Amino acid sequence: MTLEDETSNDVQQQVKHYYGEVLQTNNDLQTNACCSIDDMPAFVKPLLADIHPEVRAKYYGCGLVLPDLLSGMQVLDLGSGSGRDCYLLARLVGERGRVVGIDMTEQQLAVAQRHIDYHTRKYGYAQSNVAFHHGDIEKLDDLGFADQSFDLIVSNCVINLTQDKAAVLRQAHRLLKPGGEMYFSDVYANRRVPQALTDDPQLYGECLSGAMYWNDFQNLAKQSGFFDPRIVASRPLSIENPGLERKLGKLKFYSATYRLFKITELEPACEDYGQAVRYLGTIPHCPHELVLDNHHAIEAGRLFPVCGNTWRMLHQTRYREHFEFYGDWSTHYGIFEGCGVSIPYEEQGLETSGACC
Repeated sequence: MTLEDETSNDVQQQVKHYYGEVLQTNNDLQTNACCSIDDMPAFVKPLLADIHPEVRAKYYGCGLVLPDLLSGMQVLDLGSGSGRDCYLLARLVGERGRVVGIDMTEQQLAVAQRHIDYHTRKYGYAQSNVAFHHGDIEKLDDLGFADQSFDLIVSNCVINLTQDKAAVLRQAHRLLKPGGEMYFSDVYANRRVPQALTDDPQLYGECLSGAMYWNDFQNLAKQSGFFDPRIVASRPLSIENPGLERKLGKLKFYSATYRLFKITELEPACEDYGQAVRYLGTIPHCPHELVLDNHHAIEAGRLFPVCGNTWRMLHQTRYREHFEFYGDWSTHYGIFEGCGVSIPYEEQGLETSGACC
Protein backbone atom coordinates (compact mmCIF):
# COMPACT_ATOMS: atom_id res chain seq x y z
CA MET A 1 0.00 0.00 0.00
CA THR A 2 1.37 3.42 -0.95
CA LEU A 3 1.54 6.44 1.33
CA GLU A 4 -1.22 8.01 -0.78
CA ASP A 5 -3.45 4.98 -0.22
CA GLU A 6 -2.77 5.09 3.53
CA THR A 7 -3.66 8.81 3.64
CA SER A 8 -6.87 8.19 1.71
CA ASN A 9 -7.85 5.37 4.07
CA ASP A 10 -7.14 7.56 7.11
CA VAL A 11 -9.38 10.31 5.75
CA GLN A 12 -12.15 7.83 4.99
CA GLN A 13 -11.99 6.44 8.51
CA GLN A 14 -12.17 9.96 9.93
CA VAL A 15 -15.21 10.78 7.81
CA LYS A 16 -16.94 7.51 8.72
CA HIS A 17 -16.27 8.14 12.42
CA TYR A 18 -17.55 11.72 12.20
CA TYR A 19 -20.79 10.87 10.39
CA GLY A 20 -21.32 7.51 12.05
CA GLU A 21 -20.51 8.34 15.67
CA VAL A 22 -19.74 12.03 16.37
CA LEU A 23 -22.82 13.48 14.65
CA GLN A 24 -26.05 12.13 16.06
CA THR A 25 -28.43 14.56 14.31
CA ASN A 26 -28.03 17.58 12.04
CA ASN A 27 -28.30 19.80 15.12
CA ASP A 28 -24.71 18.79 15.94
CA LEU A 29 -23.26 20.49 12.85
CA GLN A 30 -21.13 23.61 13.41
CA THR A 31 -22.23 25.51 10.26
CA ASN A 32 -25.56 26.49 8.69
CA ALA A 33 -24.95 24.16 5.75
CA CYS A 34 -28.16 22.17 6.19
CA CYS A 35 -31.21 23.50 4.42
CA SER A 36 -34.17 24.84 6.33
CA ILE A 37 -37.61 23.65 5.27
CA ASP A 38 -38.56 27.32 4.99
CA ASP A 39 -36.15 27.66 2.05
CA MET A 40 -37.72 24.87 0.02
CA PRO A 41 -40.23 25.12 -2.84
CA ALA A 42 -43.81 24.72 -1.65
CA PHE A 43 -44.37 21.40 -3.44
CA VAL A 44 -41.40 19.80 -1.64
CA LYS A 45 -42.59 20.53 1.90
CA PRO A 46 -45.40 17.93 2.07
CA LEU A 47 -43.10 15.37 0.44
CA LEU A 48 -40.48 16.01 3.11
CA ALA A 49 -43.11 15.62 5.82
CA ASP A 50 -43.70 12.05 4.58
CA ILE A 51 -40.04 11.10 5.14
CA HIS A 52 -39.44 9.04 8.28
CA PRO A 53 -38.34 11.29 11.20
CA GLU A 54 -35.12 9.34 11.84
CA VAL A 55 -34.09 9.74 8.21
CA ARG A 56 -34.74 13.50 8.36
CA ALA A 57 -32.84 13.91 11.64
CA LYS A 58 -29.68 12.36 10.21
CA TYR A 59 -29.64 14.42 7.00
CA TYR A 60 -26.44 16.45 6.56
CA GLY A 61 -26.85 17.96 3.09
CA CYS A 62 -26.30 21.57 2.03
CA GLY A 63 -28.77 21.94 -0.84
CA LEU A 64 -31.79 20.55 -2.65
CA VAL A 65 -30.90 18.05 -5.37
CA LEU A 66 -34.31 17.81 -7.04
CA PRO A 67 -34.15 19.14 -10.60
CA ASP A 68 -37.17 19.28 -12.88
CA LEU A 69 -38.71 16.44 -14.90
CA LEU A 70 -37.86 13.40 -12.77
CA SER A 71 -40.71 11.03 -13.65
CA GLY A 72 -39.44 7.64 -14.77
CA MET A 73 -35.75 8.52 -14.39
CA GLN A 74 -32.90 6.26 -13.29
CA VAL A 75 -31.06 8.13 -10.51
CA LEU A 76 -27.81 7.53 -8.61
CA ASP A 77 -27.14 9.33 -5.31
CA LEU A 78 -23.44 9.59 -4.39
CA GLY A 79 -23.05 9.64 -0.61
CA SER A 80 -26.71 8.99 0.13
CA GLY A 81 -26.31 8.98 3.92
CA SER A 82 -29.53 8.29 5.81
CA GLY A 83 -31.48 8.27 2.53
CA ARG A 84 -33.46 11.51 2.76
CA ASP A 85 -32.73 12.62 -0.79
CA CYS A 86 -33.19 9.10 -2.14
CA TYR A 87 -36.66 8.88 -0.66
CA LEU A 88 -37.64 12.30 -2.00
CA LEU A 89 -36.37 11.27 -5.42
CA ALA A 90 -38.13 7.90 -5.17
CA ARG A 91 -41.41 9.77 -4.74
CA LEU A 92 -40.74 12.03 -7.72
CA VAL A 93 -39.45 9.43 -10.20
CA GLY A 94 -42.52 7.29 -9.51
CA GLU A 95 -42.87 3.53 -9.71
CA ARG A 96 -41.41 3.46 -13.24
CA GLY A 97 -38.23 5.14 -12.01
CA ARG A 98 -35.38 3.84 -9.88
CA VAL A 99 -33.11 5.39 -7.25
CA VAL A 100 -29.81 3.89 -6.09
CA GLY A 101 -27.94 5.27 -3.08
CA ILE A 102 -24.23 4.68 -2.38
CA ASP A 103 -22.60 5.38 0.99
CA MET A 104 -19.56 4.13 2.90
CA THR A 105 -20.79 4.79 6.47
CA GLU A 106 -22.45 1.70 7.89
CA GLN A 107 -24.46 3.57 10.52
CA GLN A 108 -25.99 5.89 7.92
CA LEU A 109 -26.75 3.01 5.57
CA ALA A 110 -28.48 1.13 8.37
CA VAL A 111 -30.84 4.07 8.93
CA ALA A 112 -31.65 4.28 5.22
CA GLN A 113 -32.20 0.55 4.77
CA ARG A 114 -34.44 -0.05 7.74
CA HIS A 115 -37.03 2.42 6.43
CA ILE A 116 -37.41 1.06 2.89
CA ASP A 117 -40.70 -0.71 3.68
CA TYR A 118 -42.01 2.37 5.53
CA HIS A 119 -41.61 4.57 2.45
CA THR A 120 -42.88 1.93 0.03
CA ARG A 121 -46.13 1.77 2.01
CA LYS A 122 -46.28 5.55 2.46
CA TYR A 123 -46.01 6.08 -1.31
CA GLY A 124 -48.49 3.32 -2.14
CA TYR A 125 -45.98 1.48 -4.35
CA ALA A 126 -46.37 -2.24 -5.07
CA GLN A 127 -42.62 -2.64 -4.52
CA SER A 128 -39.75 -0.40 -3.55
CA ASN A 129 -38.01 1.59 -6.28
CA VAL A 130 -35.01 2.49 -4.10
CA ALA A 131 -31.93 0.49 -3.13
CA PHE A 132 -28.87 1.28 -1.00
CA HIS A 133 -25.35 -0.09 -1.44
CA HIS A 134 -22.22 0.09 0.65
CA GLY A 135 -19.41 1.54 -1.43
CA ASP A 136 -16.78 4.18 -2.05
CA ILE A 137 -17.87 6.89 -4.49
CA GLU A 138 -14.22 7.35 -5.50
CA LYS A 139 -14.32 3.76 -6.78
CA LEU A 140 -17.66 3.49 -8.53
CA ASP A 141 -16.15 1.14 -11.10
CA ASP A 142 -15.93 -1.47 -8.30
CA LEU A 143 -19.73 -1.54 -7.91
CA GLY A 144 -20.53 -3.15 -11.26
CA PHE A 145 -22.68 -0.44 -12.84
CA ALA A 146 -22.61 -0.52 -16.63
CA ASP A 147 -21.66 2.55 -18.67
CA GLN A 148 -24.55 4.95 -19.33
CA SER A 149 -26.77 3.39 -16.62
CA PHE A 150 -28.30 6.58 -15.21
CA ASP A 151 -30.25 9.61 -16.41
CA LEU A 152 -29.31 11.67 -13.37
CA ILE A 153 -26.59 11.58 -10.74
CA VAL A 154 -27.04 13.62 -7.57
CA SER A 155 -24.91 14.28 -4.51
CA ASN A 156 -25.49 16.46 -1.47
CA CYS A 157 -22.49 17.88 0.40
CA VAL A 158 -20.36 14.75 -0.06
CA ILE A 159 -17.81 15.25 -2.85
CA ASN A 160 -15.88 17.72 -0.68
CA LEU A 161 -15.30 14.81 1.73
CA THR A 162 -13.50 12.75 -0.90
CA GLN A 163 -9.77 12.72 -1.59
CA ASP A 164 -9.89 11.89 -5.31
CA LYS A 165 -12.53 14.28 -6.60
CA ALA A 166 -11.37 13.77 -10.19
CA ALA A 167 -12.17 10.04 -9.93
CA VAL A 168 -15.70 10.83 -8.73
CA LEU A 169 -16.37 13.15 -11.68
CA ARG A 170 -14.81 10.80 -14.25
CA GLN A 171 -16.91 7.87 -13.05
CA ALA A 172 -20.06 10.01 -12.92
CA HIS A 173 -19.47 11.00 -16.54
CA ARG A 174 -19.05 7.33 -17.49
CA LEU A 175 -22.27 6.28 -15.77
CA LEU A 176 -24.47 9.01 -17.26
CA LYS A 177 -26.45 8.49 -20.43
CA PRO A 178 -25.85 11.00 -23.25
CA GLY A 179 -27.87 14.11 -22.41
CA GLY A 180 -27.97 13.11 -18.74
CA GLU A 181 -26.75 15.34 -15.96
CA MET A 182 -25.00 15.50 -12.64
CA TYR A 183 -27.01 17.80 -10.38
CA PHE A 184 -25.43 18.29 -6.98
CA SER A 185 -24.87 20.59 -4.03
CA ASP A 186 -21.53 20.97 -2.30
CA VAL A 187 -19.28 23.36 -0.39
CA TYR A 188 -16.69 25.54 -2.14
CA ALA A 189 -14.04 27.96 -0.88
CA ASN A 190 -13.06 31.43 -2.07
CA ARG A 191 -9.40 30.35 -2.14
CA ARG A 192 -7.36 27.15 -1.92
CA VAL A 193 -7.46 25.60 1.55
CA PRO A 194 -4.02 25.21 3.20
CA GLN A 195 -2.84 21.66 3.89
CA ALA A 196 -2.68 22.31 7.65
CA LEU A 197 -6.45 22.89 7.67
CA THR A 198 -7.13 19.97 5.34
CA ASP A 199 -5.50 17.72 7.94
CA ASP A 200 -7.90 18.89 10.69
CA PRO A 201 -10.47 16.06 11.23
CA GLN A 202 -13.21 18.35 12.56
CA LEU A 203 -12.88 20.89 9.76
CA TYR A 204 -12.87 18.06 7.22
CA GLY A 205 -15.92 16.40 8.76
CA GLU A 206 -17.76 19.73 8.76
CA CYS A 207 -17.36 19.83 4.95
CA LEU A 208 -15.03 22.83 5.14
CA SER A 209 -11.37 21.94 4.73
CA GLY A 210 -12.06 19.42 1.94
CA ALA A 211 -13.89 22.07 -0.08
CA MET A 212 -12.37 22.95 -3.43
CA TYR A 213 -11.54 26.47 -4.55
CA TRP A 214 -14.43 27.15 -6.93
CA ASN A 215 -12.22 27.87 -9.95
CA ASP A 216 -10.26 24.65 -9.43
CA PHE A 217 -13.55 22.77 -9.40
CA GLN A 218 -14.74 24.31 -12.66
CA ASN A 219 -11.49 23.37 -14.37
CA LEU A 220 -11.70 19.83 -12.99
CA ALA A 221 -15.29 19.45 -14.21
CA LYS A 222 -14.25 20.45 -17.73
CA GLN A 223 -11.32 18.02 -17.68
CA SER A 224 -13.78 15.27 -16.68
CA GLY A 225 -15.97 15.87 -19.75
CA PHE A 226 -18.48 18.34 -18.29
CA PHE A 227 -17.46 21.25 -20.50
CA ASP A 228 -19.79 24.03 -19.30
CA PRO A 229 -20.50 23.82 -15.53
CA ARG A 230 -23.55 25.84 -14.53
CA ILE A 231 -24.37 27.12 -11.04
CA VAL A 232 -28.07 26.92 -10.24
CA ALA A 233 -27.81 28.79 -6.93
CA SER A 234 -25.40 29.52 -4.11
CA ARG A 235 -25.29 31.00 -0.63
CA PRO A 236 -22.58 31.83 1.93
CA LEU A 237 -22.10 29.56 4.92
CA SER A 238 -21.60 30.94 8.39
CA ILE A 239 -19.45 29.20 11.00
CA GLU A 240 -21.28 28.86 14.29
CA ASN A 241 -18.16 28.03 16.28
CA PRO A 242 -15.66 30.77 17.33
CA GLY A 243 -12.83 28.24 17.58
CA LEU A 244 -13.35 27.09 14.02
CA GLU A 245 -13.61 30.70 12.83
CA ARG A 246 -10.19 31.46 14.30
CA LYS A 247 -8.68 28.47 12.53
CA LEU A 248 -10.18 29.41 9.18
CA GLY A 249 -9.09 33.04 9.16
CA LYS A 250 -10.00 34.76 5.88
CA LEU A 251 -11.33 31.65 4.19
CA LYS A 252 -14.96 31.90 3.14
CA PHE A 253 -17.23 29.04 2.16
CA TYR A 254 -20.31 28.72 -0.01
CA SER A 255 -22.95 26.12 -0.60
CA ALA A 256 -23.47 25.91 -4.37
CA THR A 257 -25.70 23.75 -6.51
CA TYR A 258 -24.17 22.88 -9.89
CA ARG A 259 -25.56 21.12 -12.91
CA LEU A 260 -23.18 19.37 -15.29
CA PHE A 261 -24.62 18.07 -18.56
CA LYS A 262 -23.08 15.16 -20.45
CA ILE A 263 -23.11 16.71 -23.92
CA THR A 264 -19.98 16.17 -25.97
CA GLU A 265 -20.55 19.12 -28.32
CA LEU A 266 -20.49 21.79 -25.62
CA GLU A 267 -17.87 24.47 -26.28
CA PRO A 268 -15.38 25.89 -23.73
CA ALA A 269 -17.07 29.32 -23.94
CA CYS A 270 -20.60 30.48 -24.59
CA GLU A 271 -20.69 31.26 -28.32
CA ASP A 272 -23.38 33.24 -30.14
CA TYR A 273 -25.02 31.69 -33.22
CA GLY A 274 -28.08 33.91 -33.22
CA GLN A 275 -30.24 31.21 -31.66
CA ALA A 276 -33.27 31.47 -29.39
CA VAL A 277 -35.78 29.29 -27.56
CA ARG A 278 -39.37 29.68 -26.42
CA TYR A 279 -40.42 27.93 -23.21
CA LEU A 280 -43.90 26.38 -23.49
CA GLY A 281 -44.66 26.55 -19.76
CA THR A 282 -45.33 22.81 -19.59
CA ILE A 283 -42.88 21.69 -16.90
CA PRO A 284 -44.64 20.80 -13.60
CA HIS A 285 -44.22 23.44 -10.87
CA CYS A 286 -42.74 25.88 -13.45
CA PRO A 287 -45.75 27.25 -15.37
CA HIS A 288 -44.41 30.80 -15.70
CA GLU A 289 -40.63 30.48 -15.72
CA LEU A 290 -37.91 27.86 -15.87
CA VAL A 291 -34.68 28.61 -14.00
CA LEU A 292 -32.02 26.63 -15.84
CA ASP A 293 -29.18 28.23 -13.90
CA ASN A 294 -28.29 31.55 -12.30
CA HIS A 295 -27.97 33.22 -15.71
CA HIS A 296 -31.09 31.77 -17.32
CA ALA A 297 -34.55 32.43 -15.91
CA ILE A 298 -36.58 31.65 -19.05
CA GLU A 299 -40.05 33.18 -19.05
CA ALA A 300 -42.84 31.10 -20.59
CA GLY A 301 -44.00 32.25 -24.03
CA ARG A 302 -41.20 34.74 -24.54
CA LEU A 303 -38.57 34.43 -27.28
CA PHE A 304 -35.35 34.02 -25.30
CA PRO A 305 -31.94 34.44 -27.01
CA VAL A 306 -29.42 31.79 -25.95
CA CYS A 307 -25.82 30.77 -26.61
CA GLY A 308 -25.05 27.57 -28.46
CA ASN A 309 -24.29 25.68 -25.25
CA THR A 310 -27.61 26.60 -23.64
CA TRP A 311 -29.43 25.69 -26.86
CA ARG A 312 -27.86 22.22 -26.68
CA MET A 313 -28.58 21.86 -22.92
CA LEU A 314 -32.25 22.25 -23.75
CA HIS A 315 -32.35 20.51 -27.13
CA GLN A 316 -30.29 17.40 -26.32
CA THR A 317 -31.80 16.61 -22.90
CA ARG A 318 -35.15 15.76 -21.31
CA TYR A 319 -36.12 19.45 -21.65
CA ARG A 320 -36.51 19.27 -25.42
CA GLU A 321 -40.26 18.67 -25.68
CA HIS A 322 -40.95 21.70 -23.47
CA PHE A 323 -39.32 24.22 -25.83
CA GLU A 324 -39.51 25.59 -29.35
CA PHE A 325 -36.10 26.11 -30.96
CA TYR A 326 -35.03 28.80 -33.41
CA GLY A 327 -31.86 29.20 -35.45
CA ASP A 328 -29.06 26.94 -36.58
CA TRP A 329 -25.24 26.85 -36.60
CA SER A 330 -24.63 28.52 -39.93
CA THR A 331 -23.39 31.90 -38.64
CA HIS A 332 -21.15 32.62 -35.67
CA TYR A 333 -21.40 36.05 -34.00
CA GLY A 334 -18.64 35.72 -31.39
CA ILE A 335 -18.95 35.41 -27.63
CA PHE A 336 -22.49 35.48 -26.23
CA GLU A 337 -22.53 38.46 -23.88
CA GLY A 338 -23.90 37.97 -20.37
CA CYS A 339 -23.53 34.20 -20.41
CA GLY A 340 -20.66 32.04 -19.29
CA VAL A 341 -18.56 31.97 -16.16
CA SER A 342 -20.55 31.15 -13.04
CA ILE A 343 -18.96 31.87 -9.70
CA PRO A 344 -20.35 31.59 -6.18
CA TYR A 345 -22.41 34.20 -4.42
CA GLU A 346 -20.06 36.74 -2.87
CA GLU A 347 -17.30 36.53 -5.47
CA GLN A 348 -19.54 38.22 -8.00
CA GLY A 349 -21.07 40.65 -5.50
CA LEU A 350 -24.60 39.43 -6.22
CA GLU A 351 -26.99 36.94 -4.73
CA THR A 352 -27.77 34.32 -7.32
CA SER A 353 -31.29 33.75 -8.52
CA GLY A 354 -33.15 30.65 -7.44
CA ALA A 355 -32.95 28.92 -4.08
CA CYS A 356 -30.22 26.51 -3.07
CA CYS A 357 -32.66 24.73 -0.81
